[in-house]
Amino acid sequence: MPDPFVRLENVRFAYGERVILRDISLSIPRGKVVAIMGGSGCGKTTLLRLIGGQEKAVGGRVVVDGQDVAGLGREALYALRRRMGMLFQFGALFTDMTVFDNVAFPLREHTDLPPELIDDLVLMKLHAVGLRGAARLMPGELSGGMARRVALARTIALDPALLMYDEPFTGLDPISLGVIGQLIRRLNDALGASSVIVTHDIQESLQIVDYIYFISEGRVAAEGTPDEIRHTKDPFVHQFVHAEADGPVPFHYPAGDYAQALTGGRA
Repeated sequence: MPDPFVRLENVRFAYGERVILRDISLSIPRGKVVAIMGGSGCGKTTLLRLIGGQEKAVGGRVVVDGQDVAGLGREALYALRRRMGMLFQFGALFTDMTVFDNVAFPLREHTDLPPELIDDLVLMKLHAVGLRGAARLMPGELSGGMARRVALARTIALDPALLMYDEPFTGLDPISLGVIGQLIRRLNDALGASSVIVTHDIQESLQIVDYIYFISEGRVAAEGTPDEIRHTKDPFVHQFVHAEADGPVPFHYPAGDYAQALTGGRA
């Protein structure tokens, strides 16, 4: 079996005294789509930042395409990042640029391609997400789903080997959500890339991903294929998949005795 494109080995991370990740190990195989799920604040987006080198682990290793990210110098890290594409939670389009110029931006910044070839590549990427006809529109003229698709076209502009998605389904209507989900799958397969999706959307993810990791309290609480997740007996995964209010993840934040609080005691 070939080495995974991304490998985390016993990774630990903290913001000061606040521990976020505790000995996490996971892998993103080449050519596969992997989802990372868990409650808000469990460290999902932090994992993406560690993979991209924006943050450094306080313990363990983050290896991308055989390179230890924490040990890379500035130039080597930037070269590695050019092989990554990142779709931010709400697209993060440049509001004063047209759709065309948003998608052209990484090509103009990171290549020496002639303008004519850049023009062709931009139209190809926009065509791939169904928005070639919107090339001259401004971001303010787009719906939420269209803006996310433009951001996806920009993400794949440099044909990255690794695609990272931070909550790509947030705020989308059901049709747009389905479109984005299928685009993520199709583009990954067409590029022969590896993809990691941070998301809360269980049902859409089960349709498009190859493997899922559930993060809880800074650790991998469960993992498996979509079929394994659908039929799991694991209490944490069952609560998450079925959106149950109580379970291993409690509804109530830890507090003192409720009756005592109501009768004048301290909460």
